[in-house]
Amino acid sequence: MTYQEFHARSLASPEQFWGDQAKLIHWFKFPENILSKDEHKLFRWYQDGMLNTSYLALDHHVAEGRGDQAALIYDSPITNSKRIYTYLELLQAVELFAGVLKDQQVQKGDTVIIYMPMIPQAVIAMLACARLGAIHSVVFGGFAAHELAIRIEDAKPKVLLTASCGIEFTRVIDYMTIINEALDEAIFQPSSVIVYQREQYQAPLKSGRDYNWETLLQSAKPADYVPLKASHPLYIIYTSGTTGAPKGIVRENGGHAVAMQFSMKYIYGIEPGEVFWAASDVGWVVGHSYIVYGPLIMGATTVLYEGKPIKTPDAGAFWRMIEEYQVKVFFTAPTAIRAIKKEDPEGKLKQEYDTACLRYLFLAGERCDVATLEWSKSVLSIPVIDHWWQTESGWPMLANMVNVELLPIKPGSATKPVPGFDIRVVDSEGENMPPNQEGAVVIRLPLPPGCLPTLWNDTERFIKSYLAAYPGFYFSGDGGYTDEEGYIFITGRIDDVINVAGHRLSTSEMEEIVAAHPAVAECAVIGVKEELKGQVPVGFVVLKSNANIYEADLEKDLIEMVRNQIGPIACFKKVMLVPRLPKTRSGKILRKIMRHIADGEKYSTPSTIEDATVLSELTEIMVDMKVQ
Repeated sequence: MTYQEFHARSLASPEQFWGDQAKLIHWFKFPENILSKDEHKLFRWYQDGMLNTSYLALDHHVAEGRGDQAALIYDSPITNSKRIYTYLELLQAVELFAGVLKDQQVQKGDTVIIYMPMIPQAVIAMLACARLGAIHSVVFGGFAAHELAIRIEDAKPKVLLTASCGIEFTRVIDYMTIINEALDEAIFQPSSVIVYQREQYQAPLKSGRDYNWETLLQSAKPADYVPLKASHPLYIIYTSGTTGAPKGIVRENGGHAVAMQFSMKYIYGIEPGEVFWAASDVGWVVGHSYIVYGPLIMGATTVLYEGKPIKTPDAGAFWRMIEEYQVKVFFTAPTAIRAIKKEDPEGKLKQEYDTACLRYLFLAGERCDVATLEWSKSVLSIPVIDHWWQTESGWPMLANMVNVELLPIKPGSATKPVPGFDIRVVDSEGENMPPNQEGAVVIRLPLPPGCLPTLWNDTERFIKSYLAAYPGFYFSGDGGYTDEEGYIFITGRIDDVINVAGHRLSTSEMEEIVAAHPAVAECAVIGVKEELKGQVPVGFVVLKSNANIYEADLEKDLIEMVRNQIGPIACFKKVMLVPRLPKTRSGKILRKIMRHIADGEKYSTPSTIEDATVLSELTEIMVDMKVQ
């Protein structure tokens, strides 16, 4: 079956299509109602089905004879430790920790916050919650106390799970100080805090509230899985927006399990027993979907990497992992590849490792510039696949589906819609835009299984944020365009489009051009206020470590490149060299904050920023260069 036939079938008869896909996972009670509506007239999948995600990820494979197969590979270059868990070993660890949670009176419907680094106990905690029907909310370990307090207030966890510390390169981060500050700020208090003590730091525990993880394990008894309705929430994950209160994205057990199985099989082309590695963090949606649940539901081997793409120990770290564990499919963010490219522009470290096992590299999490895609392809000599999705969707919406039909790759495009997603590019009135004209990216309802059905305890905000702007459609918040062949190009958030003298221009298109210069490691182009034209684009550039070019010459080159490819209408006339760009911890460049700095407007430092000192550096540079 061709991609076109497969996709068309999913839209023509979604209930039959997703009913067939649901048969590929193990249900305790197969759903009779494949698609229905709830009391708010919102679409829900498989509402009357019964299953358990932890059972699907562990017990089912052990029962099928895969108990001795590797389930989880833990590799931590920053602590010089490694461990491989078989499916049976991981099941036994999850059963026992579920018993710990049960002893703490955690039961179906309770919430549990997990604030942990990239260690096996984080995965075990997630699966143990799923086993009992408790709803976990993993908070990224880099969040400050205030942001953790906000999430505690919203999720109201019965128990908070943490570790004594995280490790950033060689720096030990005391988690318990952050936990204590968050609980001092929060009004709601969990009944207990369970702490996994790491060798690198032993945290002092507060009597009557804090409990030692290992001590509790010693008296616990293994807990069995709890059958759950498909509509029962599996987890809450909060969006890492730079403004406003975080939104609690809800993920349901049934639709999520079907989507994970489907995506592992058809998008990533992974078979049971193969090694799949997503180089992300369990605190982000990629970690939920493709470190923990997707690979384990499929019966594959997943990789938990506590390290960085560079400096742990060098820019060959990823290639070492791929060779050592025979990774078949690798998924990371373009930011990680750009970091490697900056440290090792010619890919010399890659030559030290045999990565012939690797079939595909998938990139997502941010828009992938053409230069990064082409560099990856030249270094690895395999298909490099850009794909697009969001925390809200939980799995890819645009992708080149390697196990259906590998379509020709068009750099800059995440290819075509995944089955179940009817994606349109529309104008402000909701009318379809003609090819090659930018508009808002929307998706016709119902969204397929696995996507958010609502927000945690806030249906009104869900409707207002996602459904109200374009009735009958989900509004992604992104802009983009389609070409004559139906390929979709995501150009970035709607506010990345600037207006220069009445002409709407995409800064992301300019970024593609700037990034193609051989001296450029990374860049951002933003619209800066200008009295005559309204806005003008300014490029901010980080040079490669081996670049040898004068700033004036680089600026001249880039202005000419943009002029040649877009035209003088772009008004691209300013380039600034910066040591680094401000980013969230997940690698997204904070362009909106950069615009505020350039325009001399007030801004608040977002909790998701990787390093707040970058903002002060940028402010000084912009003032000196008279951009502000």
